[in-house]
Amino acid sequence: MFSLEGMNALVTGASGGIGSEIAMALAKQGARIALSGSNGEKLRVFREQLNRETGGDHVEITCNLGEKEQVEELIPATVHTLGGIDILVNNAGVTRDNLAMRMKDDEWDDVIRINLEASFRLMRAAARPMMKARFGRIISITSVVGATGNPGQMNYAASKAGVVGMSKSLGQELASRGITVNCVAPGFIRTAMTDQLPDAQKDALNAKIPLGRMGEGRDIGAAVAYLASREAGYVTGETLHVNGGMAMLG
Repeated sequence: MFSLEGMNALVTGASGGIGSEIAMALAKQGARIALSGSNGEKLRVFREQLNRETGGDHVEITCNLGEKEQVEELIPATVHTLGGIDILVNNAGVTRDNLAMRMKDDEWDDVIRINLEASFRLMRAAARPMMKARFGRIISITSVVGATGNPGQMNYAASKAGVVGMSKSLGQELASRGITVNCVAPGFIRTAMTDQLPDAQKDALNAKIPLGRMGEGRDIGAAVAYLASREAGYVTGETLHVNGGMAMLG
């Protein structure tokens, strides 16, 4: 893997299944992590685990991404606590699934506010200290459905496709300052939620994947660790699809 020694990273949604694997992957490569999420107790427990397993001095910063004021304070709090920010990972996200004809305004608004608008605000805020440092890595976790669409997820697909568009635009704006902006788009990833599915449903999902299995959180963590590294300095405006071949997108 790639060394992230001396780098400071903020990971949102860090106590969840994928978020914790991303944080672990970055920490194992030497980065110091600010773990963010809305559940302070879960963050504390995971921070203690992360410190034990990596020997690091990681921190937690509670933030509700649905609250604009808290979002605006997150990057300054990270810079103050860690002494800087080299890596931003927009991982946190929500779903409010419904068919379009039945989708309520608040189901649309919640998903756009947290998945798209909060990501924009964090990107904008992180760009300032990164530009001063003339180095930075901004990585957003999107989804295969942002490229393919999915019935019942018009809001979610729109939010994830929007993050890809934002990343391409920002990548062009910041490239001259040594800052890259990329996305990682997971397919079906095994989580505590998918573990509860009936075997027949899991078999049906796996049948859609050429590799014949769901991905693991560590697969996403490895992709993020690469994009966060100095070695990925010539990659920007890209979406790395990690989906087992389920959707082979250019």
